[in-house]
Amino acid sequence: MSGFVWFALAFWICGWAFNEWLVRQKFSNRTLSRIAWFAVPVIFGVSLLVLWEGAVIAFDIPPILLPAPSDVWAKLTNSLPILWADFQQTFMKAVLIGYALGCGSGFIVAILIDRSPFLKRGLLPFGNFVSALPIVGIAPIMVMWFGFDWPSKAAVVVVATFFPMLVNTIQGLSSASDMERDLMRTYAASWSQTLIKLRLPAAWPFIFNALKINSTLALIGAIVAEFFGTPTVGMGFRISTEVGRANIDMVWAEIAVAAVAGSAFYGVVALIQRVVTFWHPSVRSGRS
Repeated sequence: MSGFVWFALAFWICGWAFNEWLVRQKFSNRTLSRIAWFAVPVIFGVSLLVLWEGAVIAFDIPPILLPAPSDVWAKLTNSLPILWADFQQTFMKAVLIGYALGCGSGFIVAILIDRSPFLKRGLLPFGNFVSALPIVGIAPIMVMWFGFDWPSKAAVVVVATFFPMLVNTIQGLSSASDMERDLMRTYAASWSQTLIKLRLPAAWPFIFNALKINSTLALIGAIVAEFFGTPTVGMGFRISTEVGRANIDMVWAEIAVAAVAGSAFYGVVALIQRVVTFWHPSVRSGRS
């Protein structure tokens, strides 16, 4: 085994030990606590990459099976224009537009059917049924309906995100206790006043739970939908094409871009949740 392999093993062990020590610390300073909170996953990720590099060198793994992180990084830095065009096509167009339309329409429909027990009881089982449909079954249909460009991928994202938002919003609106509702009736509050001042605040944790779930479903749905027909640009198109050409380092570069974009998207939604639901016990306990 080469010297770098031993270095990779030592780095992994040291990173693991340092993380074990770090998570057990109780920092009185809030800034140090936040730094430690961010440092743990960063150290783990870097250690994993170093171990990955060492494993590829130690076992002489062919690049077509598993390229080294250094090779993926080289391909990523040398292919920035292509990766940026793919990112714009998939994430900026299909994911964001489909996510906004799917989550927004699911929220609005949940508000509209809130006063109808018949619709709530009928749509919830149907929503669970549609949520269980595989994306690979929906994507070809949407491509036939809306064409090969990004609107068909956005349509897949809308279908994937609509019902999780609908179901979670309806459940959230029903989460206010009977005592709280009786208090609002005692104040002679109207349905809209009760909705805005009681039921929507109680539903925010459920709504943000759907938003976080949909942030990952949207990206997965858009990428998978591009496997079934797309212009010569897009993350899914690039992955399927480069696999056929045995350019696995480019495939991993696209995967890395998708992972970073999905993680950042999820993090932004989680950060907004902390700001909006600062009063919730889970958020307050996380800050202490």
